[in-house]
Amino acid sequence: MELISEILLIIGLAVSLTASVTTCFLRYMHMFQLNSYHASEQFKWIRQNIGDVALRHCFGLAAVLCAALTDNYIPCILFLTVSVLFSANVKKAKKKLVFTPRVIRMIVTSAVIYLAIAGVSCLVFSAGQIFVAIICGLQILTLFMPMLANLVNKPVEAAINRRYINDAKRIIDGLPNLTVVGLTGSYGKTSTKFYLEKLLGAKYNVLMTPESYNTTMGVVKVVRGQLNATHEIFLCEMGAKGVGEIKEICDIVKPKHGIITSIGPQHLETFKSIENIIRTKFELADSLPDDGMIFLNYDNEYIRNHNSGKITVSYSLSGGTDYYADNISVSENGTKFTIHHGEESREFATKLIGSHNVQNIVGAIAVANTLGVSLAELVLPVKRLECVPHRLQIIKGDNKTIIDDAFNSNPSGAKAALDTLAVLDGYKILITPGMVELGEKEFELNSKFGAQAADVCDFVIAVGERRAPPILDGLNSKCYPLEQTYTAKTLEEALAKAEMIKTGGKKKIILLENDLPDNY
Repeated sequence: MELISEILLIIGLAVSLTASVTTCFLRYMHMFQLNSYHASEQFKWIRQNIGDVALRHCFGLAAVLCAALTDNYIPCILFLTVSVLFSANVKKAKKKLVFTPRVIRMIVTSAVIYLAIAGVSCLVFSAGQIFVAIICGLQILTLFMPMLANLVNKPVEAAINRRYINDAKRIIDGLPNLTVVGLTGSYGKTSTKFYLEKLLGAKYNVLMTPESYNTTMGVVKVVRGQLNATHEIFLCEMGAKGVGEIKEICDIVKPKHGIITSIGPQHLETFKSIENIIRTKFELADSLPDDGMIFLNYDNEYIRNHNSGKITVSYSLSGGTDYYADNISVSENGTKFTIHHGEESREFATKLIGSHNVQNIVGAIAVANTLGVSLAELVLPVKRLECVPHRLQIIKGDNKTIIDDAFNSNPSGAKAALDTLAVLDGYKILITPGMVELGEKEFELNSKFGAQAADVCDFVIAVGERRAPPILDGLNSKCYPLEQTYTAKTLEEALAKAEMIKTGGKKKIILLENDLPDNY
């Protein structure tokens, strides 16, 4: 009977330990993936969520102490089981862990490390309290295991990436008639890419990098999986969080032309300075051939004041550039404007709302027209342009309109969203967690956003108790009524609150400005 009880205890301990290690490990692997497999960003996430992390592992530590100090392993099982329940009680992820080949390799490496620790412990300590304590300690090790596995796998990942990159280069080199247009910018690049694909599609067979596939390996995946000899133009979006990343993509796809849509403090946390951002964005211009053209948004002072050293085509909303728009008229039904290029002028209309959309469209028109699509041929495609999902997407309902601008907010885009909200008639409600990745300027810029919102909004809902203070600070600086503000813990709570607000018969206009990923 004692033997059966001991076997059951061992089975219970093994099951509870495996479940605890697995749930904790997958949680940290998910965050590591969202942090782009950067250890520095993972450690920052750990610091910001130290309470959650400590609570999760206090049960593991309790299990270790029980195993080390007593011969009774039932408390170990109970503590590990509580850890599983705690880890499982995590809010539903907006973007789930993707089991990519890289993640699977890291899981295999982690499993090997765990088994090696268990094997060595078994040989050194045989059985008993110390052995079981070390085994229970594997639950605590999960906090660092994704980063350790990534470090161990680094040579393998580098070799695999080199093979994929060389294959992508071979494909590009095998398409001598392909024109590659690179697009980069702190913001606006994805929208401009979508618009440009529609405008060039009037004359050419165009492939663009889908959604936000703008990292080196994301671009490589598109080239290897989708690009073929029938494509005449490849629109390649190029994102970066550090110096040299745009050049890395350019070395692979070899762009003929490029467009820089904007430069601002986006990702300032990783770039460290605005000068680094400017240098990185202009890596696109530096990579162009002598006969290539760089299209630049001259409404942006950082771009306007930087000498690209290449053939430049400028565009703006302010005039005095190669392409510019004026006579901009915005209503709830869309936007009308006039494009000027040299002696030629042409009126355009779009369903999209806001001058910032016009700015992106002007950039797309400049590229398309330069590549051979006449302004007259562009009128209908511009009229047919649709909102890019989650980028000031207008969703109309019964006595309610939602402006979905939930994708990756930035200071310029947030101000543009408020400008769009201002032109609509109704009771204006802002729902926002503020902006992130702005480094030391994060509080200042979110406070400024709050002050801007005070001039436009009838009610402001801040999402997240940790995110709310700078927004409320900005509202307070404008003496905004406290009763017209609310701090919600989650987006769901914020939306529920918005539904409950009485508007005195006015139509509700709800602006969703930014939606933070799961690692915030």
